[in-house]
Amino acid sequence: MAGRPEASGDPSPASEPGGIVAITGAGGFLGSALVRAFRDAGFAVRAMVRPASDRRGAELPGVELASGDVTDPASLAAVFDGARYVVHAAADYRLWTRDPAAMLRTNVEGTQHVMEAALRAGVERVVHTSSVATLRPPTEPGRRATEDDAASASEAVGVYKRSKVLAEAVALDYAAKGLDVVIVNPSTPIGPRDARPTPTGRIIIEAAGGRMPAFVDTGLNLAHVDDVAAGHLLALRRGRIGERYILGGEDVTLADMLAEIAARRGRRAPSLRLPVPALLPLAALAEGVARVTGREPFISFDALRMARKRMFFDDAKARAELGYRSRPWQEGIADALRWFTEAGRIA
Repeated sequence: MAGRPEASGDPSPASEPGGIVAITGAGGFLGSALVRAFRDAGFAVRAMVRPASDRRGAELPGVELASGDVTDPASLAAVFDGARYVVHAAADYRLWTRDPAAMLRTNVEGTQHVMEAALRAGVERVVHTSSVATLRPPTEPGRRATEDDAASASEAVGVYKRSKVLAEAVALDYAAKGLDVVIVNPSTPIGPRDARPTPTGRIIIEAAGGRMPAFVDTGLNLAHVDDVAAGHLLALRRGRIGERYILGGEDVTLADMLAEIAARRGRRAPSLRLPVPALLPLAALAEGVARVTGREPFISFDALRMARKRMFFDDAKARAELGYRSRPWQEGIADALRWFTEAGRIA
């Protein structure tokens, strides 16, 4: 990508805890895991949540809560004041939105504001939470995508992926300008505290309730959210400036994922495999209802376009350079099911 700096061989300045780490998006699914990971590692955590957002995921002993919004530069200046590090995890993560411009403002302009505020505040290092959505899924059988498979905005499927590609470009531009930025690309986090829930969390809930009798032949890379959070900590400590690091887990077909959920719930696994075109009328209906209600549809045209390819990724670089590790994907499913049940989302 244009403007990408030469990789630095110097270690991170954060080899030991010290000073304040400001975490944007701290009330979200990944954000709440980040707050726990950095607090438990001995950092002073300033958890930024939007004024109107649910902040329960960030309300932990020893954590400083701060109100802010990535679309409001003035609020960022206040949150980053005195911070040594920034972890930028705030994002609008939906596969469908009635207002694409709002998602672009949050994910792209918001990243611009975060980087500029970090630069002005004299922050020593920024860890930018990107996504494997910025990478091209593999087309060759048996191959897994790596950090070298960067997608252009024109190649990205849907506004969410396009926004993440553009946001990552912003982060790389600031790295080229001299800001110490490391980029992490989580795959598909699963696990506890998915309060919203995420698109994958919705699949888990629906499957656990026996409301997914069929599936499409697709696949994804599943990683426990707490392992992804630990990967951010490793990136802060060991990552190279301007580098991307996939934080993944294991490649899993959707059929195997649904079978695992069914087995843990004492249900019969779905056996009806449908071709993607068969679901297009349902997506049209779901999006039509969503435009009226404003509620994200369970199935959308963009989600079906993504499902045409197995989204498998290779995190060997993060394992080799950062020391990243991940637990078996089944543990993430088990923790997600347990949390959703305790939260009353699964009967």
